[in-house]
Amino acid sequence: MVVEVIISSNAKDLNRIFDYNVPAKYVGTIHIGSKILVPFGTMKRLQEGFVIGIKDKSEYKIKDVSKVEEVGELNEEKIILAKLMAHKYFCNISDCIKLMLPPGTTSKNIDNRIKDKSMKFVYLLKSYEEIEEDIEKKTLKSEKQIRSIKFLMQNDEVLLSELIAFAESSLSVIKTLEKNGYVEIVEKEVNRNPFKNKNIIPTKNLILTKEQQNAMNKIDGAIVDNVFKEFLIHGVTGSRKD
Repeated sequence: MVVEVIISSNAKDLNRIFDYNVPAKYVGTIHIGSKILVPFGTMKRLQEGFVIGIKDKSEYKIKDVSKVEEVGELNEEKIILAKLMAHKYFCNISDCIKLMLPPGTTSKNIDNRIKDKSMKFVYLLKSYEEIEEDIEKKTLKSEKQIRSIKFLMQNDEVLLSELIAFAESSLSVIKTLEKNGYVEIVEKEVNRNPFKNKNIIPTKNLILTKEQQNAMNKIDGAIVDNVFKEFLIHGVTGSRKD
């Protein structure tokens, strides 16, 4: 399996496709739109690239993909859009692709990027019936332990920090519950989305004035008729000539 890659660079000479072999461990996980790290030329540091095509083999002697950095924001439709944008605006495909990625994920310095955060979650290991029985038999009698357990019974998955805060518990209490087989503490990667708490209001088309509509009709007519010429638009600053 071979992927066609665009290197993340604004150099015009690199605005072309490079083939890379996909190691067996990445087959099935890599797709069009995947962000990857690859060896490039004589550079010591791995370079970032984007998969824009997949094929069975290459006519060249090629290197292996070093790492797949799954982003999730990119898919085949967005890659097609990036190609159209690059063709229309005479820029690199990688520049158009990076416009579609969240802020903080496009830095060339990998250490400076927004990374997924590792967080600890707590899960129940015993059934509700077993827990209720242990409470009745006083096997489980600590007030904080019972409060923590009951909070977990009402929530399938709880952050360790939230369990401690909302159940007015402590880390030592949760650790004791884990030691006695009531709960399990699992560390997981949590995706950090910069747009999660942002309310983005879609823009609406502006209503043109009579003069603006007249100008647009002339420009649209020229486009439809394939008449290629310049239009000089007169107006004062702030009159929405854009």
